[in-house]
Amino acid sequence: MIPRYTIYIFIILFSILIIGRAQPPENVVLTDITDRADSIITNGIKNKAFPGAQILVAVKGKVLLHKTYGYHTYDSLLAVQKTDFYDLASVTKILGPLPLLMKLVDEERLDLDAPFSKYWPSWRNQKDKKEITLREILSHQAGLTPYIVFLNEVLDKEGLKHRFIRDKSDRRFQRQAYEDIWVRNTFENRIFRRIKRSRVSEKKEYAYSGLAFLLFPNLIEDLTGNSYPYMLKKEFLFPLNIPSLGYIPENKGFPNPIIPTEFDSLYRKTLVQGWVHDENASLFGGISGNAGLFGTARDLYRFMQMYQNYGVLDGRRYLSEETVKEFTRVQYPENNNRRGLGFDKPLLDNAQKDITEAYPAPSASAESFGHSGFTGTFVWADPKYQLVFIFLSNRVYPSRDHRQLYELNIRTSLHQLFYDYLEKH
Repeated sequence: MIPRYTIYIFIILFSILIIGRAQPPENVVLTDITDRADSIITNGIKNKAFPGAQILVAVKGKVLLHKTYGYHTYDSLLAVQKTDFYDLASVTKILGPLPLLMKLVDEERLDLDAPFSKYWPSWRNQKDKKEITLREILSHQAGLTPYIVFLNEVLDKEGLKHRFIRDKSDRRFQRQAYEDIWVRNTFENRIFRRIKRSRVSEKKEYAYSGLAFLLFPNLIEDLTGNSYPYMLKKEFLFPLNIPSLGYIPENKGFPNPIIPTEFDSLYRKTLVQGWVHDENASLFGGISGNAGLFGTARDLYRFMQMYQNYGVLDGRRYLSEETVKEFTRVQYPENNNRRGLGFDKPLLDNAQKDITEAYPAPSASAESFGHSGFTGTFVWADPKYQLVFIFLSNRVYPSRDHRQLYELNIRTSLHQLFYDYLEKH
């Protein structure tokens, strides 16, 4: 006969075994997720989706994982570091002009449903633009022309036009686009005129356009009486303790290495590094609402965590909860438009899609939001799961023709890994 205490011991050991199988220890699960992330990113490097990358993932306000991979370039000379600066490209839109516009809405100095021409007078006599609202513009529902290549204005068969570009600064050429490229001060007025005269579609449907983001810095200056960079620093960057997030890092003396972007054979005729990759933004001297911000993964995490908390970080309120929720909700679902106000959102039927077709991860909630950047950057916050996901790369090195980041579905696959992790906890 088996002693009773032996049976008790057997039951206890069997229970531990079953529980252990049902709920693997957290460090085991995280190791598994990390290994899978490593595999996805190293495969991307192997297939030249990018020479290097990093991810930062936070759950409930705590960094779960921050890891770097690869090198700045394919020569493997300088390894990616956590403090590297990245050209954020269109992620600039939601970290630069957008929070200041949100604050102006909070202060009732901007009305989302008033004609934008109320605040931008040059549109008042434009028949196709005078009634367009800021809500329509921010949700890409206004029918604005998607993109204008303003670089064509300064180039001809012989190269850069001396009328608009000089290799040295003087009182008329004070906007620096690159080390030896200075843009005429008044060139922005030419850009604004082109935007004013640009075509507006008669169809009110989703069509992504960054043109109005070129206007927003000037709009902010008109409404506040202060420069756009100053207001961004004062209201957000310094209080959030992310002074390294900003424009033109090459001129600021930070010790952080700056990730290079593309070999530009047409305009700057060199490897672009430390200066904005986006040509339109460069013609504004690198300070634009469309692109131009540089920052670290930590910078992006703190900003996105503030958004995820609906306007609060470290006990300080930056924006009202009501305003953040309004900007991060889908505005025109009846028109099959997934966008919030400035923020990108999941596809409307995202939860039903396979991972190869989803955007972002299939498990991202309808409350989630973020933005991607042309250079290979991506930020996303999900209040439902308390998940902040940051992915940084220079996928445009050495050429923007490199599209393996998309073809290999790298960002979506990585993002989904951490939803899988949360499902086990």
